Amino acid sequence: MEQKKMKVVVVSLGCAKNQVDAEQLMASLAKAGYAFVAEPGMSDIVLLNTCGFITAAKEEAIEWLNELITLKNEGTIKYIAVTGCLSERYREEFVNEFPEVDAVVGISEYGNITGIFERMINGEKVYVFGEKEKHSMEGSRIISTLPHYAYLRIADGCDNCCTYCAIPQIRGRFRSRPMENIITEAEKLAADGVKELVVIAQDTTRYGLDLYNKLALPELLEKLCQIPSLKWIRILYAYPERITDELIDVIAKQDKIVKYLDIPLQHCDGELLKKMNRKGDETSLAALIEKLRARIPNITLRTTFITGFPGETEEQFNRLGEFAEKMHFERMGCFAYSEEEGTIAAKMENQVDEEVREHRKEILEEQQDTRVAELYDGMVGTESEVVVEGYDRYLEHYFGRSAMFAPEIDGMIYFTAPKDKRLSIGDFVMIRFTDVLDNNLLGELL
Repeated sequence: MEQKKMKVVVVSLGCAKNQVDAEQLMASLAKAGYAFVAEPGMSDIVLLNTCGFITAAKEEAIEWLNELITLKNEGTIKYIAVTGCLSERYREEFVNEFPEVDAVVGISEYGNITGIFERMINGEKVYVFGEKEKHSMEGSRIISTLPHYAYLRIADGCDNCCTYCAIPQIRGRFRSRPMENIITEAEKLAADGVKELVVIAQDTTRYGLDLYNKLALPELLEKLCQIPSLKWIRILYAYPERITDELIDVIAKQDKIVKYLDIPLQHCDGELLKKMNRKGDETSLAALIEKLRARIPNITLRTTFITGFPGETEEQFNRLGEFAEKMHFERMGCFAYSEEEGTIAAKMENQVDEEVREHRKEILEEQQDTRVAELYDGMVGTESEVVVEGYDRYLEHYFGRSAMFAPEIDGMIYFTAPKDKRLSIGDFVMIRFTDVLDNNLLGELL
């Protein structure tokens, strides 16, 4: 079969950073003549871009892989290629465990994906890995999100070395992209119709420290704000100890930067944070949150917490719940602690029972649902700008996001419009909120 007639499906799991890798892989394959289809059952090749961050992500990847192996054994698909964090993390074990896979590709080899595919199609089993730090963040992308928003990766890897996290082992040391490369990519995305840039890295607030010997995120944001056609710029994954006054000032004064900040705090107890190799305690974190709310009015704050970290007592957990209630985060994610091979925390004593970890997670999530319901009830009667992201024919409602909703994380707003008013995906419209249903905001077009 000729290469140009080969049909490919790319399945990308996990975070937005992984999704950007998949978009670059797709661009390389498209340039080489491969055609993309929607479903594995329609394809000759499936490229599975895996996540290997926590146990649940690994289980999802393995489940996908077993399904693909079944399709291959049935003759529905011909080749399986695996990329991403799971293959990078487990390398030899992965190769030995899944002999049906035709190519296992480390993150440093993504630039060679077309050659790897050629070798695979010619009957060779391809297992290639290299130095993680040689993973390239540059190159064309085929945007897989809705056309009005895109992720903008500014760095890869991580130097924080949290004791529970395997990311430094998987992705390597923290490395920033040159600022001029980021601006060039952002300008191209804007020229292609992107209105919202979502700035991502394992730690966006560390940006520039390795290249410029300073925290350069504020400067980068200032330059991004100069791109005329951009409307929203959103910042994810900001570490509390590097949220400087300079960064706060830039967020506050620049209209294009949405007043939304994702700060993964993980806990509030100083003793546990120290065991996690993270800085801060309840007092310093509360002071940061209060400063952000004082200097950036109406800011939406998102955080994540870990329950059941080794040694977490009932008292420490209760303090975390009280802290979350006091800080009143508009958005909150929660993970039950996952023991990851090769991490310091996995070897710690006083591991918390898995059922206790999960139960504590459920308690925090239930409390957060109540807070969100109260938040939304208070918004009824107010107005907000919303970007249209689709139409639900069953509900006969449009749906979309305001600035306080990050894509693919925070849900949707549902709203009605007159039947003679046709809206398109990517339109920005004004909505008046009229009701709340199952923790979903309802509204009507103004």
